[in-house]
Amino acid sequence: MRAFLILAVTLSTTLPATADSFFGAWARGDGVARVKVEKCGAQICMTDTYIRPDVKDEKVGDKIVFDVKPAADGTLTGNGYDPQRKLNFSVVITVTGDRMTTRGCALAGIVCKSENWTRIR
Repeated sequence: MRAFLILAVTLSTTLPATADSFFGAWARGDGVARVKVEKCGAQICMTDTYIRPDVKDEKVGDKIVFDVKPAADGTLTGNGYDPQRKLNFSVVITVTGDRMTTRGCALAGIVCKSENWTRIR
């Protein structure tokens, strides 16, 4: 499964405040990746803008597509799709100020991975 599980989100045309707080540039806590989250057509795309040179399974320009809805305070939940690996997964994204946590689970919740992110200003 991919080291990071995020890159685009399908939402209604009226975006809730939780989704708005998701927009911008983010650095993954392990220093491997930086991404940009923005609208792209009817979706919101999170695109790799930097991948550490020693990482071979990710590249700049990779995207993941999410279909999420606001849940509890600062949380988006739903499904994601990684088109590079043809991988579907469930996802929970929690945004609190300049911090974000993503948790993706594939194979009916058997394989899960969480990542911490910090907003880049």
